Amino acid sequence: MRASTRSAIQMKKADIHETIQHDGIVQEVGDNSILVTISSSSSCSGCHAESMCKISGNEEKTINVTGKYEVSKGDQVTVLMRKSMGYKAIVMSYFIPLLIIIVTLSVLTSLNIPELTTGLVSLVILIPYFFLLYLFRKKINKSFRFTLKT
Repeated sequence: MRASTRSAIQMKKADIHETIQHDGIVQEVGDNSILVTISSSSSCSGCHAESMCKISGNEEKTINVTGKYEVSKGDQVTVLMRKSMGYKAIVMSYFIPLLIIIVTLSVLTSLNIPELTTGLVSLVILIPYFFLLYLFRKKINKSFRFTLKT
């Protein structure tokens, strides 16, 4: 076996371990994208980020997978996402807002602002953060890439 082929196989094996997998059913097949509905309750049981992941609820989620795949409506597929993208989602949705709240509470408390005002300001200050996420949602969505296991 050539070294480049062996390297590619090793990279694919390592790549499988660096992904989050969800089983789903193809709902719609487009020219360059596929809509897949996933039910994450069973596939999330082994993931350490299950409790913090938005996708880990028992609800069904619809995922847009870009690319051309030979599948048809109703096919059972496995959707893959890099673990690093899962971590990115956790940081953006939980860690940064928590950090904003803690910093705001600390600064306002050190300035001897009343507790009620400090608490309210710490929560209200999240509105601009989530508004920015909303404004940049298309760009953020483009950074989350889903693929199908072939």
